[in-house]
Amino acid sequence: MKHPRSKKIYSMLEKMNNWVKENGYVSKTDGVLHYIGENEKERSLEVHSEKLALTFGLISTKPGSTIKIVKNLQVCQDCHAVIKLISKITGRKVFMRDRNRFHHCVDAL
Repeated sequence: MKHPRSKKIYSMLEKMNNWVKENGYVSKTDGVLHYIGENEKERSLEVHSEKLALTFGLISTKPGSTIKIVKNLQVCQDCHAVIKLISKITGRKVFMRDRNRFHHCVDAL
């Protein structure tokens, strides 16, 4: 089943991935446990659920509004770092709850 806004979500996800790379971000692939090449590891990190949720929040809410994400698994290091950077780039507050803690990303603090 496809989400009705899949094209917009994945288009924004691509923009978001470009934004972080343009700001010098390098993926933290050491947490990927699959025996695959570096490019495949980076690609698998780009589509983590919290990044998709953040992307959906960016296209679905007014600029400047807070985005809240809840997930039942722990947020990986790469997602945490990317979401902090996107918070800084977009000027958005992002509050994320995973199974262990709350993550408050406000201008990358």
